[in-house]
Amino acid sequence: MKTVARVIVAALLVAGIAACAKKTTTKPDDTQVPSTPTTTAPADTSGRYTRDSLETDSCLRQRVVYFDFDSSSINPQFQAQIACHAAYLSQFPDARVTLEGNTDERGSREYNLGLGERRGNAVQSALSAAGASSAQLNVVSYGEERPVDRGHDEAAWSKNRRVEIVYTAK
Repeated sequence: MKTVARVIVAALLVAGIAACAKKTTTKPDDTQVPSTPTTTAPADTSGRYTRDSLETDSCLRQRVVYFDFDSSSINPQFQAQIACHAAYLSQFPDARVTLEGNTDERGSREYNLGLGERRGNAVQSALSAAGASSAQLNVVSYGEERPVDRGHDEAAWSKNRRVEIVYTAK
């Protein structure tokens, strides 16, 4: 079983590297993701993290996954980031994460709570597929209630369509 998990993690890392290497094109304004540094494979791909890696490893410090408008599909640019967190969680079975799903202000409160949960579940599934235990993962949806940008334009909305990876136990 561990061999299968390692193969999956390796495949996600390769996919993440390939996605980062592709030439990017500008998306229309209604689906643009905020500009974030693209992630690459962690420097130590053997999975030998320390507890301090959460603060020192550049890949593990990236804890926000952004989504396109009205979508719960994970953009390929975040696959390497998810693989890093899955490898850390796999190495430290006592570590726990809350995946906080968020949306922009458009849509009803009920719809946005559901969409935030679908986004959190998408990240949870990706982390589980990459080797994290489902017992380590908790999903919470805040819908539109916790915006990081209170603006009313696409630039603000794109920052609010996200899942935050919050370590509750390291």
